[in-house]
Amino acid sequence: MKNLLIAFSLCGSLLATAQQPVDYVNPFIGSSNFGTTNPGAVCPQGLMSVTPFNVMGSATNRYDKDKQWWSTPYTSDNNYFTGFAHVNLSGVGCPELGSLLLMPTTGEVNVDYHEYGSAYKDEVASPGYYSNVLTKYGIKTEVTASMRTGLSRFTFPAGQGNILLNLGEGLTNESGATVKIVSDTEIEGSKLLGTFCYAPQAVFPIYFVMKVSKAPKDMGYWKKQRLMTGVEHKWDIHSSKHKLYTNYTREMSGDDVGVWFTYDTEENEMIEVKVGVSFVSIENARLNMETEQPGFDFDQVRTAARNQWNDMLSAIQVEGGTPDQRTVFYTGMYHLLIHPNILQDVNGEYPMAESLKMGHTNENRYTVFSLWDTYRNVSQMMTLLYPERQLEIIHSMLDIYKESGWLPKWELYGRETLTMEGDPSIPYIVDAWMRGLRDFDVNLAYEAMRKGATTPGEYNLLRPDVNDYFSLGYVPLRGEFDNSVSHALEYYIADWNLSLFAEALGKKEDAKLFRQRSMGYKNYYSPEYGTFRPKLPDGTFLIPFDPKLGENFEPNPGFHEGSAWSYTFYVPHDIPGLAKLMGGKRKFVDKLQSVFDDGHFDMANEPDIAYPYLFSYFKGEEWRTQKTVRDLLNEHYKNAPDGLPGNDDTGTMSTWALFSMMGFYPACPGDVNYVLTSPTFDKITIKLNEKYYPKGQLVIEAVHNTPNDIYIDGITVDGKKWNGYTISHEELMNAGTLKFNLSGQPKK
Repeated sequence: MKNLLIAFSLCGSLLATAQQPVDYVNPFIGSSNFGTTNPGAVCPQGLMSVTPFNVMGSATNRYDKDKQWWSTPYTSDNNYFTGFAHVNLSGVGCPELGSLLLMPTTGEVNVDYHEYGSAYKDEVASPGYYSNVLTKYGIKTEVTASMRTGLSRFTFPAGQGNILLNLGEGLTNESGATVKIVSDTEIEGSKLLGTFCYAPQAVFPIYFVMKVSKAPKDMGYWKKQRLMTGVEHKWDIHSSKHKLYTNYTREMSGDDVGVWFTYDTEENEMIEVKVGVSFVSIENARLNMETEQPGFDFDQVRTAARNQWNDMLSAIQVEGGTPDQRTVFYTGMYHLLIHPNILQDVNGEYPMAESLKMGHTNENRYTVFSLWDTYRNVSQMMTLLYPERQLEIIHSMLDIYKESGWLPKWELYGRETLTMEGDPSIPYIVDAWMRGLRDFDVNLAYEAMRKGATTPGEYNLLRPDVNDYFSLGYVPLRGEFDNSVSHALEYYIADWNLSLFAEALGKKEDAKLFRQRSMGYKNYYSPEYGTFRPKLPDGTFLIPFDPKLGENFEPNPGFHEGSAWSYTFYVPHDIPGLAKLMGGKRKFVDKLQSVFDDGHFDMANEPDIAYPYLFSYFKGEEWRTQKTVRDLLNEHYKNAPDGLPGNDDTGTMSTWALFSMMGFYPACPGDVNYVLTSPTFDKITIKLNEKYYPKGQLVIEAVHNTPNDIYIDGITVDGKKWNGYTISHEELMNAGTLKFNLSGQPKK
């Protein structure tokens, strides 16, 4: 931790003079407190990431992915480095990928990671770059990346230096790899990945080619072998050793294999290693590598990655606020732009969804669709800042439907994992369409959405428990922990969005059907407790019932990863109807306020992240939104490893902060209105894509006397007084200037 603090101090001194948005990013934010982000090198939405792997450990290391649940290759709480993983996930809740571990060592070749791992110091990370010094060996490591390739640079001391490629370890739940020595500077192979979140069908290979900048004095394979023990010469499955192959040069396969290179190095000699990957073939991995990195030029690749990031982050310029607030903001944008990431190779080929076939695309084909998370705010942010990329994302989702027969739910490198609840592609796509992005096959999109919303459960991949939903209007509790209420609430918001889409397309009967279904949430309201409550097939409520159960992530009948309080206000499409159920405005507001006052709110739980903005649906209560949002930002978002409230969920938690710091938030997916709150910064300039937003620029200004002036006293839009605390997407895109006058007293 001391070394990390030194790195932060250095980072802080750089930030003090930073002029470019990229200089404000701190990739260590979210690398603790289960944020599951990492400081590895990656380009915006790049296929490749090169990440320090420190969650395998020695016997005394408690941060070991084999001893407990770790869904990230790196945690800032640990200090035991075992290599750089190539191709990783950021901000997810299940372990996967994090393989192809590249490790430099010195001295005699040792291929047991329990022994060759090293402590490290002098960590430095910036977008597209990471470095540390391995204290065990005196080796400086540096990594950078292009879109599909990784590049490492190791600075060795004098003596014998080694480079190891470990194909047997990683975060993936799958095992098995094949590797072949092509020449004294190049190897190629494949490794099996998959079974994300226990999804047995979601298995896929990654292909790679690796090349070193200098031919070694020696090289070979290793493989873990079981030992034969006892007089009966029986295999002991609990005992094994690593065998080095010094003469065998044909291909090697197994569950725990690797390749080693040894060198006689001079003091401060640098050796570079580049790795190209593909999910199509070894040939494409080599093509990716040779196209994006024809030579070895670490500084050039690093500079190119930095420039890519700065171009993307420059979509927004912020002025004012503290240096830490600017760092939180631009790091949030950085996290937003890691996933979804491209899948296609430089020749346009990619693995088709749920198929052994390969497809071809002339635009970006995206993967890693954590849609249960991202439909809530990431979709809206991509529509706002990067509409052309957002359309490519939607095209990818529709292509997945054409290839597999279903829209994605939680797709990963061509395989559907079926993780989390609901039918999240619907609100993701409909929201973008409602905000004006319509350059996609609308009829195909409607066909795909309607299929998920109407197919009987026994044939429905996305909604397997939907038959009761059709007949009863809710999903009853049929198993002890079946998440029935969580499922149904997701179906309601999806069907409400589908009703909007149907209405716009002139499909009035469908619109009526889906709108009626979306009101079924009322079945779950329990007047006795004032919360949603699981129902049984006979229509009675679950007994016994505790609305606080689940607040510590313990199993909770009817609810997924949360309590009844985490879900009761998740009816963003009908807040007036929910308020009526609860007894009117005053009771609704008091009950919502009690969620925060009594500690029932979970900032890291997606269904309740819009709760602070619901106060603004009621005249005279908007100040509660302004205070609560600012309190949550100050409490949960920091320029530190634990600076996220929890799992970033592929950018969703970061995006909540982005919207909130800019002063507007999309509280209901599919509803084009933003709820306004007080901005964090004095001035925010958003560069708009003129193809979609002809105004070309949106300026948000906050006028205040002190930083404690957080309450809105008045709003003007393009110089004219604005009444109310919401603004539509179209109005905002044409506003020119949105100005907030802030004061230290709430306006009630």
